[in-house]
Amino acid sequence: MSYGNMAKMAQQMQAELARVQAELDVLTIEGTAGGGMVKAVVTGHGQVQSVSIDRDVVDPDDVEMLQDLVTAAINDGLHRVKQTTEEKMARVTGGMNIPGVL
Repeated sequence: MSYGNMAKMAQQMQAELARVQAELDVLTIEGTAGGGMVKAVVTGHGQVQSVSIDRDVVDPDDVEMLQDLVTAAINDGLHRVKQTTEEKMARVTGGMNIPGVL
């Protein structure tokens, strides 16, 4: 493989990485817990954008359960974002783990 071909491939990969980054900039994923009673919307960069809680889950005598459900919904959203990011990156890198890329 010539240097020119390698440089062209590197440029193509860089363009694809920029495209994936742009997708992640606007990506939002919903995580849920309690059968959808608690929902957390997480951005492609792992920031919690919003949390919604169904009124039926709010029990002043069991705050711990609500806290657990909120935590679980956020963790579900973060897990889904990580999984989506890894899948998008694997398509660009061919499954190679490249340090410093996202």
